[in-house]
Amino acid sequence: MSSIPSALEITRDIVRMDTRNPPGREVECAHYLGDLLSAAGIEVSYHEFAPERTSLVAVLRGEGGNGKKPLCFGGHIDVVPLGAKEWTVDPFGADIVDGKLFGRGTTDMKAGISSFVHVALKLAAEDRRGSADMVMAICAGEETGCEGSYHLAEIGALGEAGAIVIAEPTSNYPILGHKGALWLKVETEGITSHGSMPEHGDNAIYKAARSVTKLEEFDFNVMPHELLGRSTLNVGTMQGGLNLNSVPDHAEFTIDIRTLPDQSHAEIFSGLEGYLGDENKIARVVDCGGVHTPHTHPWMQEIYAVMERVLGEKIEPRGAPYFTDASALTPAYGRPPTVILGPGEMHMAHQTDEYCPVAHVEQAAEVYEILARSWCGY
Repeated sequence: MSSIPSALEITRDIVRMDTRNPPGREVECAHYLGDLLSAAGIEVSYHEFAPERTSLVAVLRGEGGNGKKPLCFGGHIDVVPLGAKEWTVDPFGADIVDGKLFGRGTTDMKAGISSFVHVALKLAAEDRRGSADMVMAICAGEETGCEGSYHLAEIGALGEAGAIVIAEPTSNYPILGHKGALWLKVETEGITSHGSMPEHGDNAIYKAARSVTKLEEFDFNVMPHELLGRSTLNVGTMQGGLNLNSVPDHAEFTIDIRTLPDQSHAEIFSGLEGYLGDENKIARVVDCGGVHTPHTHPWMQEIYAVMERVLGEKIEPRGAPYFTDASALTPAYGRPPTVILGPGEMHMAHQTDEYCPVAHVEQAAEVYEILARSWCGY
């Protein structure tokens, strides 16, 4: 490779690639990044969980010999739809205005991906190798339930990791963890009849309504988490019936549950089945666990020390409201310490006229290089 593209240059290139999910089509972006990395001598493998839904795993090999597991950088290359509100900038133009890089996915989270890819290219260009590997898990399909990262875990494509950096937007502030998401669809069945003779039917909407009302009183019966607070449950949508003058024979509603890292989703699911009863058929839509690393962990304390120098402020324990690919990657790697740390402001994720401050991108690349050199021994 004659010259190493900056993190900002890589970000602008991949923001111009439309990876809206649905439908995703991350294949072009994955191969662009893979070509950059493989040209630098970094091992790259591609993995599709569906046609054109491509994730990649890249490994910058160290010399080994000290038994230290790799440092993993992770994140996703799919982005959310544009939304109904009209953009004032080209959402795939990657234009820079007043120190801000605009475009869908700039904050969430192509700037983070680009920053650690740039660092890998920079380290690969050096004459010597580190003692430990640097692994990159660049995933498709995160926005709809971490499909790409769960697929990588299921097929055994991830290898090993001793620590994980998830490059989601945090304004480059280290975040210790996030809640899990268990999204459910509940269906009820009945018997249709003419609306003037409801006694001959069995109203599925009434069954669903009884269950929804019952869920207002549902208690997880767990203590709040020290950082992430309480588990929550919300009924988000409800629908049923085909016409006004018939007894509906089908209804359904959705439940959004946000869980704490130690909660078992299987136990919650089983508990809800019993709580709602046989009238309800429950199915999982999204099942992503929470993660949390105590701030007292030695590696986290190292990160705190680095970020206090870089940000010029005292670092306090914080959690994130969203889920990330750590839901899949952290358990797949045996639950090593995991930090969420990346460029972009949380409130700009999924917004119209999404942007990432250019300074964040440059700072993230600086931080990732410090962390990679320290862990991998460069």
